Amino acid sequence: MTDAMVELRRSLHRIAELSGQEERTAALIRETLEGIGADEIVTGLGGHGVAAVYESGSIGPRVLIRCDLDALPIDEDSDSEDASRTPGISHTCGHDGHMAIVTGVAHALAAKRPDTGSVVLLYQPAEETGTGARSVLDDPRFAKLVPDMAFALHNVPGYPLGEVVARVGVFASTARSLRVELVGSTSHAAAPEQGASPTAALAEILSVWPGMPQATTSIDEPALVTVVHAKLGEEALGTTPGRATAIATLRARNSDVMARLSRGCSEIAVGIAAAHGLTADCEWTDEFPCVVNEAGAVAAVEQAAEAAGTGFRSLEAPFSWTKDFGHFTEVCPSAMFGLGAGVDAAPLHHPAYRFPDELIGTGARIFLGVLDRVLNDAEDSPVEVTR
Repeated sequence: MTDAMVELRRSLHRIAELSGQEERTAALIRETLEGIGADEIVTGLGGHGVAAVYESGSIGPRVLIRCDLDALPIDEDSDSEDASRTPGISHTCGHDGHMAIVTGVAHALAAKRPDTGSVVLLYQPAEETGTGARSVLDDPRFAKLVPDMAFALHNVPGYPLGEVVARVGVFASTARSLRVELVGSTSHAAAPEQGASPTAALAEILSVWPGMPQATTSIDEPALVTVVHAKLGEEALGTTPGRATAIATLRARNSDVMARLSRGCSEIAVGIAAAHGLTADCEWTDEFPCVVNEAGAVAAVEQAAEAAGTGFRSLEAPFSWTKDFGHFTEVCPSAMFGLGAGVDAAPLHHPAYRFPDELIGTGARIFLGVLDRVLNDAEDSPVEVTR
């Protein structure tokens, strides 16, 4: 099974597709699942999402295991035969590996259904943009698949290969992006006083935003504002700029801090624009809620890790990065855990990043151990039986 899943990962890696465009990726997953066997396969969920359902025939919880379909707009640094064949797009976050892991779980479930309840394996679209989970949950066809408990993993470079890391409470931070369009008016470059250039306002906003956490939060409330994009005018040598764009990503570890930080960043941008005789249009995008792990779900992950002999580490603090799995943690008791990708591994979203194939079997065993804990050990199950 592992060899087949390694080949699947490499095939997925070669056809990497961006968020919302995962048509070939979803088709390959569907074809693979049809060959493995499931009680039901649902396609087109929330875009290109695919779900495979495995029923026990007995009353019990419905457990969802989620992975992600999409890749990133990054040129990978690789000349291997399984490198991405899509210029400028690559699986430099490891979603190809996550899909292979969950497909390994599909093989095991096809061979032996759970004792009670049911399992939904969800291959979710558009994780990187923060829109996929919400789109899946809002899809009317997902209503019959809503879980009693949900689990997901993400590989984490910087931790020992195969080590499981998790924590009760906030596991990954909340984030959202603020896009501000500054609007003034152009003029001839020989007479700049006749226009309203956003140059000075843009420079001021870019310098003020990174310091907003200090102005809006207390010392024990971690938060971060990162400027990710700026544009001023056009390449027209005889014309002063009349428009400018600034985009920043805001991060925090709870929604209250995020609300204060968001208000501060938008208000300061509008105020600076007004002081320079400009208007400012603010737009919020790429919104990720906190991933909040429930205690019983984390206990199931820890016990599965112990049974698999991988080691388990309880994190002292949440990760600063985000995952839209937070939408699922708002729906039912859930847990996301990290799976160590190697202490010296290249970081996520880096051109040199590589998913370690050794994690495919490990990740599948952890998920199967979780399912065994939740569905096959009814007396100790951490979730109430409702179906």
